[in-house]
Amino acid sequence: MESKRAAALEYPIRDIMAVADELSRSGKKIIYLNIGDPVQYGFETPLHIKEALKKAVDSGLNYYAPSEGLMELREAIAEKENHINGAQVDPKNVVVTTGISEAIHNLMAAVVNRGDEVLLPGPCYPPYFTYASFFEGRPITYRTIEEKDWTPDLADIERKINRRTKLLVIVNPNNPCGSVYSKDDIVEILELAASHNIPVATDEIYDRIIFDGSFTSVASVAKDIPLIGLNGFSKSYLMTGWRLGYMYLQDPEDKLGGVWDGVQKLSRIRLCANTPTQVAGVDALRGPQDHIREMVTKLRRRRDFSLKRINEIPGLTAKKPAGAFYVFPRIPSCPQKWKSDEEFVLDVLEQTGVLVVHGSGFDPECGRDHFRAVFLPDEHILGDAFSAIEDFMKRNT
Repeated sequence: MESKRAAALEYPIRDIMAVADELSRSGKKIIYLNIGDPVQYGFETPLHIKEALKKAVDSGLNYYAPSEGLMELREAIAEKENHINGAQVDPKNVVVTTGISEAIHNLMAAVVNRGDEVLLPGPCYPPYFTYASFFEGRPITYRTIEEKDWTPDLADIERKINRRTKLLVIVNPNNPCGSVYSKDDIVEILELAASHNIPVATDEIYDRIIFDGSFTSVASVAKDIPLIGLNGFSKSYLMTGWRLGYMYLQDPEDKLGGVWDGVQKLSRIRLCANTPTQVAGVDALRGPQDHIREMVTKLRRRRDFSLKRINEIPGLTAKKPAGAFYVFPRIPSCPQKWKSDEEFVLDVLEQTGVLVVHGSGFDPECGRDHFRAVFLPDEHILGDAFSAIEDFMKRNT
């Protein structure tokens, strides 16, 4: 008999795949715009990273690594965060994880007790909700303002802080909206957190996939505010299936010593992240970086193409994503024609074969009446998908 905790788990990005797979087995062609995996859309893991993995395996580096991660990789991560993102991270305060998903799990496990509240951006990457609830906490979303390109509503953050608030999370660049927060907004969020003695966690896995303007890492302006950073190799280094992520602590006044001790204990329980992959991670960070510029150039073109096509479709509107590789259109006719955005997405899938993700899966309130699509495929595939959605909207609205 399954536990109540397990029974309550949901992951809408992959849960909806079951319906698509059934349709595919019946012979229907599916255009997948649901998963943020660039490698599945023709973006290749750089050769020097693949060669480093092969060399590690062939050299016999197939043993357990230290639980916190290989020191050389932890040093390379600290170098990257300090030099590129303006952080002040000591390698000893880095823990290597099996993807960023494990980092989210361990963060919530180390911070949340029953009844504690975790402030999350609305909408937000679903595992933050799932793991906060799994550990008997309450995920509370603060509004991001669609009319202002999904920037955080600072007044709403302040309204929702109370004595039960144990953590404030920033996801920047944002999944699912593609928004990139300004330095001023980040500083104001940090000042709010500091005034209430609330630690901050920042998820910056899309930090190098920026199309417009510049990126400000929270770590670069956090000063003495205790901060846990989450990042990984899946997106910028095209290592999605390799499952390599990390957490770091930036805490000059040692306010989170107990929490970080919990994170390290959790890393020991699961032994370690994959050792050969960690070796390759060093080469990813210290080797050639040209692929990032090339990837961003391609994605910018696909972003612009997708945004133009979506905003040409009667009944859909979308704000311009400044980073990551997602677009989050609004469905203005959704409440009249469809009972929910999930019903809309399933209807689109069944009629057109185009698979996107319902916005309420990223937050029942702030994500409602939207859907998320990736713009990772080439323009030909994107064109087919959006033409099919356009025909669908014309038939149904």
